[in-house]
Amino acid sequence: MIKKSITVTDTQNEWMQSQLKSGEYASDSELLRDLIRKEQRRNEDINVIREALIMGEQSGYSTKSAEQILQEFKEKRHRNV
Repeated sequence: MIKKSITVTDTQNEWMQSQLKSGEYASDSELLRDLIRKEQRRNEDINVIREALIMGEQSGYSTKSAEQILQEFKEKRHRNV
């Protein structure tokens, strides 16, 4: 592991201390590692959505109605359950 030194504002420190007092985290390091993991997952989710949007834009326009698209989505979701 690599040791890091960080500086936080008083408000950030108060929030961190409240998280520690709640018992959810045992140390500042544990709290910060969890926040980093959550941000990494959030960024991964954003990238998946971004890629899907790009694919959708590149696929062109659909001649289907909104109702048809919704029905197909529901049927596909039902099959995958």
